[in-house]
Amino acid sequence: MVLASCGQREESATDGLEAFDWPTPSPAIYKITGEDSDVEGWLMGTIHALPDGIDWRTEAITQAIDDADYLILEVDNFDDSAATFSQLSTTPDLGALAPRVAPDLREDLNAMIARSHYSAASFRDMEEWAAAIVLSQVDAPGRAANGVDRALLTEFSDRDVRGFETAAVQFGAFDTLATADQRVLLEQTVRDWTGGPNERRELMAAWIAGDIERLEEATDTGIMADPELREALLVRRNAAWIAKLELLLRNEERPLVAVGAAHVAGPDGLPAMLEARGYTVERLP
Repeated sequence: MVLASCGQREESATDGLEAFDWPTPSPAIYKITGEDSDVEGWLMGTIHALPDGIDWRTEAITQAIDDADYLILEVDNFDDSAATFSQLSTTPDLGALAPRVAPDLREDLNAMIARSHYSAASFRDMEEWAAAIVLSQVDAPGRAANGVDRALLTEFSDRDVRGFETAAVQFGAFDTLATADQRVLLEQTVRDWTGGPNERRELMAAWIAGDIERLEEATDTGIMADPELREALLVRRNAAWIAKLELLLRNEERPLVAVGAAHVAGPDGLPAMLEARGYTVERLP
């Protein structure tokens, strides 16, 4: 998900990170080959925020960037995200945020809000899914400005850039969640924060190293352990994307597909779905 593009100010991406042992970069990138053995495109699982100074480019990634005719991201226009988020994120008369989570999480939630750049009043009438997105940035060990998708946008500044969905569709996946599911999302965001930044750093390190098994594990834990959230935020969207991608791969022009790493992992990921449709998806060295 493009969760760091909603207009919120970012936390420091460098405090306390200097001693973290980041691995040698080897993010997973795949070559998509059709039945005729021709290369039809490339697929990369991305990460939407990184600390300053992280080196993630490899020769294989650079070559795919050079060879691709156009870029496909999750969202077709980042610039629309902040306005769309503002339109969808509030509902009148919801009231304060803390009473909308379990009692044992309210103290931690208030501590998160105090650590953010927002007052408690800012979250009045904000829907739970939107509050979860905003608060997920508190003490985050990375910045959206360093996100891989934004770096790729720069690389493709002179080529076509497309998106699988609009900002309205992406945020709509959250906005249409049942209230109970939105609260699960918010409560899990609080729990993740209380666990400290180490797990998020470790997931970043797993992405940098191309540790597919660790990334697959992450798609079955936390928020994604909830069946309704997993279906709405991952499985259903991947199914919509694969239908569009199949049509695009039939054309002569070849895309670089760059979407969040969760969308590329496991049996519900785009590589598995492509292989089920007769394509060969091969990880590049």
